[in-house]
Amino acid sequence: MMIMKVYIFFMVGLLSFMQAKEYKSVFDCSSDNARFIKSRMGLIEKTMHMIEKDGNTANFVITLHGGCVPMVSNIYHELVPDQEMPYIKKAQESIKRLAQDKKVKIIVCAMSLNANAIEEKEVLPFIQISKNSFIDTIGLQNQGYALMTFK
Repeated sequence: MMIMKVYIFFMVGLLSFMQAKEYKSVFDCSSDNARFIKSRMGLIEKTMHMIEKDGNTANFVITLHGGCVPMVSNIYHELVPDQEMPYIKKAQESIKRLAQDKKVKIIVCAMSLNANAIEEKEVLPFIQISKNSFIDTIGLQNQGYALMTFK
């Protein structure tokens, strides 16, 4: 009887595991609208939470270029207008949680850093610097990651 219960428990667990899905997505941010960026980073967090709550896995990557780049800097307060600072701060807090707590890979484009006069030493330590985030995004799509854009 005990063996039968263990077997049934094992089979139910195995079936649940087999039904779990992996959601792979690359979120590509080029927007220069700080309020919009903040809302999108919060939405990524909520989406990841919903996927995980359902017993599935979220494998997310965020690529940043263009106007989205100042939030990766530890001196963003010198780069953005005063009225945008609260939004950039919140967006930066979101990407920090995503990177450190959820193991989301955050990639910033080196060309965009250069265009925004941000030195590599000013980039937050959990951000990966890429020579060209378009190449990363294309590569991730070729690996089956869905593309979600923030423009």
